Amino acid sequence: MSVRTGLTIDELGDLLEQPIVAVLATYRSSGDVMLSPVWFEWRDGGINIWTGGATDGKVRHLQRDARASLVIAEQVMPLRGLELAGRATLSTDGFHDVVRRTVIRYEGPDGAEDFVANFPEPRPVIRLVPDRVRAWDFQDE
Repeated sequence: MSVRTGLTIDELGDLLEQPIVAVLATYRSSGDVMLSPVWFEWRDGGINIWTGGATDGKVRHLQRDARASLVIAEQVMPLRGLELAGRATLSTDGFHDVVRRTVIRYEGPDGAEDFVANFPEPRPVIRLVPDRVRAWDFQDE
C-alpha cells in the first residue's frame, strides 16, 4: 500500500463530512505557530470555525496575521487527509448558524439549541477559503 498524493477534495469522498477534530495553525506575534484543535464545517468552498470571542488567541493572531492552515486527517484506513492553507477572515455573521451546524455534526441534534443559547452575542467566525490544498490517502488504486 502506498500514499496517493495530488488528490482533489472531491476524490476524498465524505472526509469533510466526518466529525473529525481538525488542527488549525495560526501565528503568534513571535512568529511561532500555535496549533489549536477545532470543530469545523466545510461550506461553500471554505472552512468555518466558530470561536470563543475576540480575546481568543486564534482571533488575535488572525487579526494581526491572516495566514492560517488547517489539517484534517483520519486516524483509520485509508488515512485520508487534507491540508488547507490561505488567508482567513473574521466575521460575526452567521455565528449562531455555524455553532448549531457544527454541534449537530459533532454531538447530534439533542441539546444543540441549548448549546447555541450559551452564546447570546455572536462571536467571530474564522473563514478559510484555501489558496492551497494538499490532499492524500492510502487507498489502493
